[in-house]
Amino acid sequence: MSTTEPVVRTVAGAVRGRTEDGLTVFRGIPFAEPPVGPARFAAPRPVRAWDGVREAHAFGPPPPQDLGIAGTTGVLDAPVGDDWLTANVWTPAPDPAARRPVMVWIYGGAYKLGHAGSPGYDARRIAEDGDLVVVTFNYRVGMEGFARIEGAPANRGLLDQVAALEWVRDNIAAFGGDPDQVTVFGESAGAGSIASLLAMDRAAGLFRRAIAQSVPGTFFSDELARDIGTALAAEAGLRPTVADLSDVAPDQLVKAGQTLSAKMPRYVDRWGRAAPTVTPYAPVVDGEILPVTPWQALASGASRDVDLVVGHNRDEFRLFVAMAGQLGQITDERATSALRLFGPGPDGERAYRAAFPGASPGELYERVQTDWLFAMPSLHLAEAHLAGGGRSHAYELTWPAPGNGGALGACHALDLPLLFGTYQADLGALLFAGAEPSPQALALSSRFRAAWTSFARTGDPGWPAYDTERRLVQVLDAEPVVAPYPEEASRRLWEGHEFAALPLLRPGA
Repeated sequence: MSTTEPVVRTVAGAVRGRTEDGLTVFRGIPFAEPPVGPARFAAPRPVRAWDGVREAHAFGPPPPQDLGIAGTTGVLDAPVGDDWLTANVWTPAPDPAARRPVMVWIYGGAYKLGHAGSPGYDARRIAEDGDLVVVTFNYRVGMEGFARIEGAPANRGLLDQVAALEWVRDNIAAFGGDPDQVTVFGESAGAGSIASLLAMDRAAGLFRRAIAQSVPGTFFSDELARDIGTALAAEAGLRPTVADLSDVAPDQLVKAGQTLSAKMPRYVDRWGRAAPTVTPYAPVVDGEILPVTPWQALASGASRDVDLVVGHNRDEFRLFVAMAGQLGQITDERATSALRLFGPGPDGERAYRAAFPGASPGELYERVQTDWLFAMPSLHLAEAHLAGGGRSHAYELTWPAPGNGGALGACHALDLPLLFGTYQADLGALLFAGAEPSPQALALSSRFRAAWTSFARTGDPGWPAYDTERRLVQVLDAEPVVAPYPEEASRRLWEGHEFAALPLLRPGA
């Protein structure tokens, strides 16, 4: 590794990065002031200028977050501090004349965890293979970023993302990037964030293209978000106000969120479909920051000039079943409950059983939750964009993860190690089970990066745009093919369904 340390001048001051394996990398550059003290629960504030040269060698500290999801816990191996809002840049060369396309990654994590310094998001291979600039950044999650709090703006995590994109607009040319050629890409909650950004006036013009991987359908109505916010604060013995919460240590609010998450399934009569997700956070359709749902916005022509790639994995929900230790243990009673709660319309159970007559209880349980949570929201986003005059390219990942003897299928998050080439980091260690990736996996991984970077460069990922006549999508498998959308049975079940903001069914006491 070279010890060359290039210096780039940003609007706020100079930063010193490192040359690593032929790329120049800058880590931990602040794009906004730390959202603590008087700035806590506020919209992000512009970073103060600094004198001299700031070392940009280490990732910034992650925002406060839940370390457990789907029954797992862990220890976060990351710096500690309150400078949560920082960005990282991988560039072939920090030459202002280069004007390379820029890809900006937005991580997922159920809106309650995730950080850009995670080893699974090492962007080296994407920048290297695509000869472009890649930016990753932190944004507030959990109660800090998404809880509905009186006296604070809604969707603070989304506002952090807008601030990061504004930083890219104002500074990326100095790193060799083209601010007029920005593509945002993200997975799961990151894809839900991108769907939100497409619907937000304040994000208009900040990116030209978008890639949304496994868009979740969970958007909260303002009434639901306020009720959940009240329950979150109550776990800390407080009211959901800035005055009550500002002096509470962030880790105490994380614990309040964890406590409520464990109780959420009991609230199904009050919070409906949101309750079994055990995730008390989501973008809030508050009428201001996020005026309407992404599907409604795109169908009305919002962001019609932004090219979109959107898709999902075939067996999304199997990851959560496996992480809960329930593979092969789903009873018909549990399948029936899931079909009645998540199926479209009042007769969802009968419709699913008729559409999949040979399916086992476990298959029905996974299928309906894959469909309502990720697959159909993703497909409907492509169709809404098309209806509003935009252009969409759709895909489905069907290649099964090699871990656990292939039992995980093409589950949620499998696209992450394939895209980044980080097969043994984070969830990649589970999905690839500690084994070296096969030639087949390496070829598919390379194809992922080639398609994504081609789209960032030209607007063409290498397959036809989606339309409602042929419904052609890229099927990503050992032998990738372009074919009509494979999940036709599910598509027909959900045809005409509106993905509205999740409602509050019954106010809390």
